[in-house]
Amino acid sequence: MSISPVSRRIAGLLLLTVVAVQFGGYFLTRVVSGQEQLTDFQTGFARAGHAHAGVLIILSLVCLLLVDAIEPRGAAAYVARLAVPAAAVLMSAGFFLSSMGSGLDEPNGWIVVLWLGAASLTVGVLTLGVALLRAGPTPSSSPAERARTR
Repeated sequence: MSISPVSRRIAGLLLLTVVAVQFGGYFLTRVVSGQEQLTDFQTGFARAGHAHAGVLIILSLVCLLLVDAIEPRGAAAYVARLAVPAAAVLMSAGFFLSSMGSGLDEPNGWIVVLWLGAASLTVGVLTLGVALLRAGPTPSSSPAERARTR
């Protein structure tokens, strides 16, 4: 299996975002060591944003490989490739932005970004999941493999 040029570019960008996740980890060490003063709510959202970013970047990379394995066409290919990476950005940003401010104990209006990310994640995994279930044999499959999948 080879990776498409589009997926390769997206994967490269995703790997570059790991630096931001690393910075988030550094920031969290400052929080738990008492060097940054946050409310319990803000600490929880900082942890959630950091965790979601890391997990969703990994899921995004896996999704790119799965998309290229089944070679979907049209809009489904774009949605399957882009919705999960968009969710990684939107959900983690939603956690961070909605907890920014001095002494906050509940999310501010930026919480909508988190929900947009959740919607993007849902659309992305549903699109790819259905595409995987509907995919027939790939063009690179051997005749014997194609016969087994019928």
